[in-house]
Amino acid sequence: MSASIDTSSVWDWLQTNAVSLNSDNQLASHVLPQLGAAGLFRIGVPESHGGYGGTAFHAVQAIARVAEHSLTAAFVFWSQRVFIEYLLQADNQLLREQHLPGLLAGTLAGATGLSNAMKFLSGIEGLQITAQPNDAGLKLDGKLPWVTNLNPNGFLVAAAVSRTSDEQPMIVVLNSTDEGVLRSADLELSGMNGSNTAAIDLSGVQISEQCVLDDNALSFCPAVRPEFLAFQCGLSLGLSKASLEATRKRIEHSPVWHLLSPRLQSLLQQLRSAELALEQGLQDKSFITDPVALFEIRIQLAAVVQQSIALELEASGGGAYLQQYNQHFYRRLLESVFVPVLTPSLLQLQSAVQDSRS
Repeated sequence: MSASIDTSSVWDWLQTNAVSLNSDNQLASHVLPQLGAAGLFRIGVPESHGGYGGTAFHAVQAIARVAEHSLTAAFVFWSQRVFIEYLLQADNQLLREQHLPGLLAGTLAGATGLSNAMKFLSGIEGLQITAQPNDAGLKLDGKLPWVTNLNPNGFLVAAAVSRTSDEQPMIVVLNSTDEGVLRSADLELSGMNGSNTAAIDLSGVQISEQCVLDDNALSFCPAVRPEFLAFQCGLSLGLSKASLEATRKRIEHSPVWHLLSPRLQSLLQQLRSAELALEQGLQDKSFITDPVALFEIRIQLAAVVQQSIALELEASGGGAYLQQYNQHFYRRLLESVFVPVLTPSLLQLQSAVQDSRS
C-alpha cells in the first residue's frame, strides 16, 4: 500500500469506549467517523477509486485489528467495507461515483442487506423483498429483519430482490431517504449495541433502474461472497488475538504458565494457519469456485474464539466474575457469543459443508 496510515488515535478511542459500544448505543454515531478519519475504509481499495491500494486480505487484517479493541466497531467496519466492495465489483459506475467518496471517508453509512441473499444461494431461505416493474422503474415491498450500520442520520443498503417475472433476482441499492423505507428502532441485543442494528420495512418503495447494482443476484453474490465471508473472519481473528494476548500477559510470570502455555501456542498457530489460508484463497480466487473451503475457515475460527475465551477465563480465575476488575474480559465474553450466530450462522455453515460432502 502506498499510503502511511496514522491509526494511533482510533485505537485509543476504541479501547476507551469498547465497553460502552458493546452495552449501549450512545456512541454508535461516532464509530464510522472514527474509522473513516483513520483511513481504514480505504485499505484494499484501488488508488484509482480513492483508496490506499493493497488487497482484500489487507482489509481482513484491518478489520481484525479493530476487532482486537471492539467487536462492535469491527462489525460496523465489516458492513461498511463489504458495501464498498459491492460498489467496486459492480458495473454501475454512477452509484460508485456518487457514493464511494462518502463511504471511504466514513461520512456515509453503507449497509449490507445481502445476508438474506447469501442464505438464499445455499437454499436456506427465500428472498424477502419483491420487485414489481412499472413505468417509473421498480416498486419494492418486503422486509430486512436484521441489518447493521443503519445510521439514523442516513444510510444506503444493498438488497437482493425477487422479480414477479421469470427473470433472475437482482441487487439494488436503497437510500434511507427513499419514500417507503422505514427503519425500526435499534434492536435490543445482548451485546454489540453500538452497531446501529435495526430492521427495515419497505412499502411501495419506488426506485429507478439506476439504483440496480447488478441485474443478476445469482452471479453477483457468488462473486462477492469471498470478501463478504473473509471480512467476517476478521472479526474472529481480532477477538481471538485480543483474548490470547490478555491470557499471555496474565500467565507469563505465573506458576500456571507450563499448564496453559501449550494451549495458548496451539491456538496462536491455528490463527496463523487460518490467516495464511485466507490470504491464499483471496489471492488465487479459489474461494469463488470452492466456497466450502472458506466456510471451513470461518467454522474453525469460531471454534478458536470459544477456546480462546475459555482459556482466558481459566487464566483469570474468579477475578473474571468481578466486572469492575475485568470489564474487558466480560465484554469479550459477550462479543464471543455473537460469533456463532453471525449470518450465515455457524450451524448454517456446518450444514452447507455437510451437504457438500454427501
